[in-house]
Amino acid sequence: MRYAYLGPEGTFTEAALRAVDADADALACPTIQSALTAVREGAADRAVVAIESSVEGIVTATVDELATGGGDLAIAAELQIPVAFALLVRPGAALSDIKTVGGHPQAMPQCRGWLAANLPDGEWIPAASNAEAARQVGDGQLDAALAGAFAADRYGLEILASEVHDRPNAVTRFVVVAPTGPLPAPTGTDRTSLAAFLADDRPGALLEILTEFAVRGINLTTIQSRPTGDRLGQYYFYVDCEGHVDDARVGEALMGLRRVCADVRFLGSYARCDGGRTQVRPGTSDAEFAEAAAWLGRLRFGRV
Repeated sequence: MRYAYLGPEGTFTEAALRAVDADADALACPTIQSALTAVREGAADRAVVAIESSVEGIVTATVDELATGGGDLAIAAELQIPVAFALLVRPGAALSDIKTVGGHPQAMPQCRGWLAANLPDGEWIPAASNAEAARQVGDGQLDAALAGAFAADRYGLEILASEVHDRPNAVTRFVVVAPTGPLPAPTGTDRTSLAAFLADDRPGALLEILTEFAVRGINLTTIQSRPTGDRLGQYYFYVDCEGHVDDARVGEALMGLRRVCADVRFLGSYARCDGGRTQVRPGTSDAEFAEAAAWLGRLRFGRV
């Protein structure tokens, strides 16, 4: 199976891909969007992309592409990777030699304190990926890169400082994205992702969305507003919730959203990588939904 990922070689995304399938045929892509496009166009069977950082929140490039790029892709699985940054330089370089530091935009906030303390005058240069910044250091375009220590050998660099991140327990959640098709079976430890587009901007619009989940006892693990890009004030909400679309309460919540939203993009139901079991509030189990539906059926046919 061929997997597209944010390249070049030596990114945290590649490490996530190898955790999914160590022997996969890997296709390095310059951006997250191009990795997902490779799946859409058949150049890759699946893509592994970052979707959420424990430090910076959702990865907007991934969420926006899944939500607005068409309904032909879905999340099939997820995993978490610990993120530990090192400062990579050309052999022999010293801290005093560093004038420019590069990395992915999500890297700098995770190392802000270390950079302020050790390179207060260093110029931050964003790169498409941390490995791309490492490659630029090797080519002489940058003085240093924030990247995984494993990228040093790949680009002929040295680790000038390790563990330069401010939060030692930082993790990034990655997802495996595939063409839409049969869903993974429910496991009891599932997550469902979707994008809900507001019909119009009015008081209580967000409350309507939240209510569809709350009245069915569904716990939200992520909710984030994002601009649609059409005009100012036009937003959609990216939502992760506990449960599988095959669960009665989740399915009914999605039907409720479909009634009150301009559009709802289903982005997948898949097993949670943290193993957390889905919370099921009394009165919201599949059996209780089925009993209630049977009771309503008897009412409608005059059998009660």
